[in-house]
Order: sequence, then C-alpha cells, then structure tokens
Amino acid sequence: MGVVPLKEIVDRAMREHYGVPAINIVNDLTMESVLAAAVERRSPVIVQTSVKTVRSIRSDVLIAMWKSMTAGIEVPVSLHLDHCPDRAVITDCLAKGWNSVLFDASTLPVEENLRQTIEVVAEARAYGAHVEGEIEAITGVEDGVGSDEASHRQTLETSVHFVETSGVDVFAPSIGNAHGVYSAEPHLDGQRVSDLVAATGVPIALHGGTGLTDAQFTDLIARGCAKVNVSTALKITYMTSNLAFLREAETQGKWDPPSLFKHVAADVTAMAAGYADRFGSTGRAW
Repeated sequence: MGVVPLKEIVDRAMREHYGVPAINIVNDLTMESVLAAAVERRSPVIVQTSVKTVRSIRSDVLIAMWKSMTAGIEVPVSLHLDHCPDRAVITDCLAKGWNSVLFDASTLPVEENLRQTIEVVAEARAYGAHVEGEIEAITGVEDGVGSDEASHRQTLETSVHFVETSGVDVFAPSIGNAHGVYSAEPHLDGQRVSDLVAATGVPIALHGGTGLTDAQFTDLIARGCAKVNVSTALKITYMTSNLAFLREAETQGKWDPPSLFKHVAADVTAMAAGYADRFGSTGRAW
C-alpha cells in the first residue's frame, strides 16, 4: 500500500469506526520506530512533524528519511505537518512532499483564518495533498505553538461554515482536550463531535490524545474522531527510555550507543503499537 493521501486514511477510518494514530516524531529513530509499529500491527499510521522538528532537522533531510523508510512499506502511511501557523513552512513542506498540513491560524479572527485557509487548501490541492483546519486553539503549548489559556469556543454554525467554505479535509475542534499532560481527567464534549460530523461529514482530529482513557477514545472515535494525535507520550517514552538505559550504563560502566538506540527504539515501537491497539486500527491495513 505505502504512502497514501491523508484523506484516504481518515475517510475509511471514520466509515469503519476506528481511529488512526497520528504520532509526532522527533528524529530518525522515532520515525523508524513508529513505522515499525504500524507494520507490526498492520495498522495505518500518520507520521507527524512539528514546525520545531522541521526547522531543527530541515525539511529536505526529513523528507529523505521519510522516502527511504517508507520505500516498499506495505501499510498505508501519510506524512503530516502539525500545528503550523507559518505559511512559508507550509509551502516548503508541500513542495517537498508532505501529504497534508494543519494550517493553525487559530489566533486570527475567524474571517481571516478562513480566507487564508482557503488559500492553503488550494495550494495543497496542487500537490495532491490535504489540509486540517482549526479555528479554536487547543489548550496547551506544543513545540512552541499554542497557549495555556483556553480559547473561545465558536458556535456550531460558525464551525460548520468554516469547514464547508474552506474545503478542509479534517477539522480539529476544541472539545475540552489539551496538549501536554492532563492535570486532571478532562471533561470532553463528545456531542460536539457528533454534531460536527452530522453537519459536515468531515472526519475530526482529536488532539491531546496522551492521557485519555480507553473509554474516552472509544466514545470519541465512534462519534467520528478518525485521526487521534499523540505527541507527549512519544516524547516521554523517548526521553525516559534514554534516561533509564544511560543510568544503567553508568552503573555498569558500559557505553554502547547501538545498544542504546536498540533499547529506545523497542520502547517507542511498543508505545506506538499500544495506541494502534487502543484505537482499533490493528489489522486495518489494506
């Protein structure tokens, strides 16, 4: 199957009522590990890159990694630019080969957000790519984008107008979810997801997947959250795995980088595979 458009992955997921893991990677090891989990579980996966990751690694290096690691892959995969307010970065990533982008203009007035999102959708279509839209900032800062202040929630009518007029392929509403680690169990507005899907037929992206319960995932996926974002869990897994191995290496006085990489890769793969199981995407490769 290999690399496919984002819409192909999420539309099928919504029809068949499962969620697709959309996991933010931070380097080559994590990209390879997330893809390995998808192959292991026969699950579609959306590999996501933040603007911070694009800038630190460079888009040309990231796309070269992506093309090399997905050559011959037999599960459906897609490369997505997450939470990007910078039009120049969007243009660069689309030109390089990203399959989709989240144009995050949620800090702008809705009318200006809509105007620019229409332009981004037209730009993406020229590359056969897709667009995720957002008009309410998801609470929490992720890779330097966002705010800890809760944003104003727009009316259903405003959200529907934005989706229908902009032509976005996925929509990311605020439903009480947040980026980062939840300090308390969030109260999620599942009915808002149902209302948006009923009115637009567009798949919903659930941001802030780290820390949600299986019951919350099951409910929201059934309502139309076909794309489920996971970022913080990967960062925690990656860094704590490194830390645990290095502490043991210090105790043993053994310094072997390849063993470190193998250890961390196994932990990240297991984490990603676990989310595929939780979202019901295991065995869904086609």
